[in-house]
Amino acid sequence: MFYQVVSFSHKSCEQSLREKLAFADEESKRTLLNQLVGFEFVHEVFVVSTCNRVDIVLATKDNFSSYHAVLGLMSQQSGVNFYELKSVAKRYDDEEAVSQLFSVVSSLDSLVIGESQITGQVKEAFRFSYANGTAGSKLNRVISYAVKCAAEVRNVTNISQNPISIASVAVAQAHHLLGDNIQGMKGIVVGAGEMGVLAAKHLLRVGCDVVLIGRDLAKVEAVAETLGENVKADTMEALPKYLNRYRLLFSATASKEPIITRAMIENESLPRHWFDMAIPRDIDAFDLERLRIFRIDDLRTISNNNHALRQEQAVRAEEIVERYKEEFYGWLRALSIEPVIKKMREDVAIAIDKELVRAIKKGFVPQAYEANMRKMAKQMFNRFLHDPTQNLRHSSVEKHNANCIDAVKQMFNIDTEHINAKQYKKDHHTKGYTE
Repeated sequence: MFYQVVSFSHKSCEQSLREKLAFADEESKRTLLNQLVGFEFVHEVFVVSTCNRVDIVLATKDNFSSYHAVLGLMSQQSGVNFYELKSVAKRYDDEEAVSQLFSVVSSLDSLVIGESQITGQVKEAFRFSYANGTAGSKLNRVISYAVKCAAEVRNVTNISQNPISIASVAVAQAHHLLGDNIQGMKGIVVGAGEMGVLAAKHLLRVGCDVVLIGRDLAKVEAVAETLGENVKADTMEALPKYLNRYRLLFSATASKEPIITRAMIENESLPRHWFDMAIPRDIDAFDLERLRIFRIDDLRTISNNNHALRQEQAVRAEEIVERYKEEFYGWLRALSIEPVIKKMREDVAIAIDKELVRAIKKGFVPQAYEANMRKMAKQMFNRFLHDPTQNLRHSSVEKHNANCIDAVKQMFNIDTEHINAKQYKKDHHTKGYTE
């Protein structure tokens, strides 16, 4: 069994292409998951889809085949040419895949290093696939270690102190552009989801009043109430009014199409700073003399320029990721030897029974001695197998002995493919999210 991550992220994939790859709804994501596990070479899969990335995480029998299956299905679903996808996709196999996933969950591969949302997003992506029946114990093992790794990264480094997000970078940029003049201004926030709420909180922190806009007025009003008296709620129907009255706008909706267009602008003389935090984009592409639009990739550049300390801490965090990867593979190798040892002992018990029955039938051993003979034979074999099995356990955790288990399985004709290895878990392993 192998691990694989196929990644389309902000590091290699332009925003316009990520918009095409983004899943329109849960049903389209479910379709891809079902199609992938329909291939005999894919055990399990889940998909991480955020404004910064679309990552497909797999447990496979054949990484070459699964990689091309992912590209083919993503091309079919998005309408993007297969070879264009192949030119921007990043493929990580086995240990590289585990390191990549640990880095993603620890927010080291995020557009904004140290942002606080990605761990929960990956956990939710796994839960979605598990509920769909397309992810299980094989990926649950690696997710469990990834979450433990992320927790240590947060505890050991200060990479997540004063947590930042795309929303905080957007507000910080607005503050940089406007200086102290931002205090007392009104910021329009379109979308009452997690990103919109974060933007509203950061605007309040720098002294702005906020108008929170969404489709469901009751929901928006409930959210606005939790944010305090300086937040007003309104509906999408009122959006054009605010666009032509106020300078600051932050948008983060789940709309499949742009919700803000050139036709909505009446007052062209008003200087505007707009921040589009959505994938696909909320603000259509158009030029206006006194309008500056900052999109996701613009915010990434700003973040990279302003957070050198986080990059320094990221180096320290990467050492933690590497250590957790080694621990995970050590645990995985130790786990894989236990079914082999158990099967060896079961085969010995079967051989003892067969030979004892034969010996009694031929008169070599009196029937009355059967119990004592069985006990003696088991004790002899237990003593004989003790040192080899202990040596197997010790050697299995060492990387240079990775082929040892396969050699023993081949020597004793042992097949563990369909054995549930979870029953052999060591006590040090933290439970996953589905148990």
